[in-house]
Amino acid sequence: MVSLYDMIQNNTGAAFAWSGTNIGSHPCSWKGVTCAPNASSTITAISLRKFSISTPDVFPLLCGIKSLESLDLSDNQLSSIPDGFIAGCGGIRGLRVLNLSSNFLTGPLPRFRQGFGALESLDLSKNNLPGIAGLQLDSLSSLKSLNLSSNGFVGPIPVSLGKANALSELRLSDNGFEGEIPSQIVRYGNLTYVDLSFNELSGSIPESLGDLSRLDTLILSGNSLNGSIPHTLGKIKTFSRFAANQNAFVGSVPVGLTTYLINVDLSFNRLNGTIPLTLLSPPNLQYVDLSNNNLEGSIPTTMSSSLNRLRLGNNYLFGPIPGKPFRSLQNLTYLELENNHLNGSIPVELFLCQNLALLNLAQNELTGSLPVQVVNLPNLEVLKLQMNHLVGEIPRDISNLSKLQRLNMSWNSLTGSIPDSISSLKNLANLDLKENKLNGSIPKSISTLNRLLELELGNNRLSGTIPQMPIQLQIALNLSHNLFSGTIPTTLSALSALEGLILPPPKPGPNSQPMPSKRKLSVAVVIGVALAGFGAALFLFITLSIWKAYYHSGENASSSSQPPQVVRGKLLTANGLHKSCIDFKKAMEAVTETSNIVLKTRLSTYHKAAMPSGASYLVKRLNYSHKIIQFEQNSGRFGREVERLGKLSNSNIMTPLAYTLTADSVYLFYEFPPAGTLYEALHHHGSSKLDWGSRYSIAIGVAQGLAFLHSSSSSSPILLLDLSSKTIMLKSLKEPRIGEIEVYNLIADDPSKGTGNLSTVAGSVGYIPPEYAYTMKVTMAGNVYSFGVVLLELVTGKPAVSQGTELAKLIVSSKSGEENKWGDIILDFDESKTSVAAVRRRQMVSVMKVALACVSVSPEGRPKMKTVLRMLLNAN
Repeated sequence: MVSLYDMIQNNTGAAFAWSGTNIGSHPCSWKGVTCAPNASSTITAISLRKFSISTPDVFPLLCGIKSLESLDLSDNQLSSIPDGFIAGCGGIRGLRVLNLSSNFLTGPLPRFRQGFGALESLDLSKNNLPGIAGLQLDSLSSLKSLNLSSNGFVGPIPVSLGKANALSELRLSDNGFEGEIPSQIVRYGNLTYVDLSFNELSGSIPESLGDLSRLDTLILSGNSLNGSIPHTLGKIKTFSRFAANQNAFVGSVPVGLTTYLINVDLSFNRLNGTIPLTLLSPPNLQYVDLSNNNLEGSIPTTMSSSLNRLRLGNNYLFGPIPGKPFRSLQNLTYLELENNHLNGSIPVELFLCQNLALLNLAQNELTGSLPVQVVNLPNLEVLKLQMNHLVGEIPRDISNLSKLQRLNMSWNSLTGSIPDSISSLKNLANLDLKENKLNGSIPKSISTLNRLLELELGNNRLSGTIPQMPIQLQIALNLSHNLFSGTIPTTLSALSALEGLILPPPKPGPNSQPMPSKRKLSVAVVIGVALAGFGAALFLFITLSIWKAYYHSGENASSSSQPPQVVRGKLLTANGLHKSCIDFKKAMEAVTETSNIVLKTRLSTYHKAAMPSGASYLVKRLNYSHKIIQFEQNSGRFGREVERLGKLSNSNIMTPLAYTLTADSVYLFYEFPPAGTLYEALHHHGSSKLDWGSRYSIAIGVAQGLAFLHSSSSSSPILLLDLSSKTIMLKSLKEPRIGEIEVYNLIADDPSKGTGNLSTVAGSVGYIPPEYAYTMKVTMAGNVYSFGVVLLELVTGKPAVSQGTELAKLIVSSKSGEENKWGDIILDFDESKTSVAAVRRRQMVSVMKVALACVSVSPEGRPKMKTVLRMLLNAN
């Protein structure tokens, strides 16, 4: 153990996990070491999880401990399994558990030819193991649990997994396994858990799977499976979870499928027919997702009182929403029936579901008024009723919904005024009441909604003066097409974080000036022009992006301020050329000249800095410098984080080469991207030069970079606070580089959890996943959504927001996501119908399918980036 102590210390340095451990003490007292509960103090288990180990030399030392029953080396930086591992650790007769997950292992799957006779659990998940998994594991006679998920395996599903057929858990998700689900899998009669999700599987589900009498969980999501769902699955009495979403299943949902189930997800398939009358009624059923299919008919009138989530949106259901079954659904938390053909009034029984947190009835044909009983839902966080035919007034007691974060009642025929009580909804982040017949004035107290990020009141009959707005507005403010009078408050110019502003134009007057011709205008400019007065009859729709993404050289006058003094400057790169070229003093001189600004985002300001050597670098000032400097002073977090990022090696991400700290600012240095940003290449001059070959190369490159970031540190993936075509730089028209990789980990409140809370909205308008608006948490699934929007830009040529409408929402909500409607959406690069053009068209259709999977409204329904990358590589 002393040798092991020394080796780990020498390998991990400052990250040494046994720091402070008395090397003279008995190893049983060391972190991660477990001994037998007897006087012998025999070591039976060692867990070196998150010990930052990268050397394979640790294996011979560990395999020399012959009393081991459990060995855990997960969440380290191991890149290979040494040749002597099988012979060494295979000789440990009592070894039952081996966990090498969440490393960087490459090379073929080792063949366990000798030893390991007692091994029951093998976990090699979250590595980079490639190739075919065939007979390598067949000698593991005691194997009960196998986890090979999140690797690069290809070929057929392995069926030689231990000669004793003792296997009970099989996890093979997130690989490239292909072909059909083998019927031989039923040989393993003890199977309780099978996860084959996010592979390339095709064909139908074998009927014989119904013979797995102990099966508890079957997950088949994210494949290309087709055919009908076998009715035999409904006969398994132990069956509690079935997920087969994101496939191509057809036919009807089998009667009796949910007899024993607790959780069923069949969303994003092609299922048709009606929902069986008894499907929702089994007493144990808690979670049902049948959304995004072709189901028709009415909603069943009998439901289990255990239901927690019911998702039936994006189908062709019709008829009224039945009220009776909701009287006893006290556990119901999520109810989503959007985008169907439901009619009639909203039943008051819905509001007896006291635990409802999300109610989505949008895009139906509902009539009548919103029942006042809606205010009796104390836990409601999201209420979406847009695009119906609702009339009447907004309930006066809406303030009772104290947890409400998102309220959308747009595109109805609501009348009356906006109740003053709406200002009591202190958690409200999004309020959308546009396209109604509301009158009266905007409550002056609306300025007290300190968490409001988006306010949409356009196309109503609101009058009076515009009051002061909430200072935290960031996504959009829409006041257009109303009957306001008076002047626009100058306080609107203080909304510095606002990205979209939609205001009535000024009424031309004797002192008014022509509208400035710059492509981008600041909020202050808009306010200054609009102060001349309102047009009383005609209102123009003015959509201004306050993102201010592009400030080209020469647009601004030079500044004469003194260069900031460097408090600390450090080179991060090992590249000798960069080391000799980067001059911190010259860089600070360059950032004082506003003519050197090449790009501005809400998070950063980019400067072009020419060095004495003639080389140019991109120098970025972080807009959250005050917070970062505070972190650095308190914990040294900034320095550690950028040094970690500087060591990353991937051609599709922008890694920092150096950094400087001044008294009040933080600057990072990068290679200068000669081709600008993807946004400019797609939507500005020269975009016609971006052919499909270039676009596809960019898609692959960005996917590779994002997959790398999500897996670069298995215990704490690198997440992006803002991924858009504006934060993707181009080394050339086929070589993208993802920018802003460091921002999230530097400003999130708790990045160590990978989902730290944020005090600012994450992302750019059009790229923000729906759940961010009320969770305010950045996730890998959220990054996947943003990437999906980028794919839509590449395939359609349209920007993420066009004339006030988000591209992803437009395509998904209008059912333009159906393949037979893509003719007018996908770009056409070649009018001639050659064979080459046909191949290219098929590839574009495949990429479109990937994009739509990425922008799924459900975070759980989005594929992981490694799967997205594989899907793009296989696009043809």
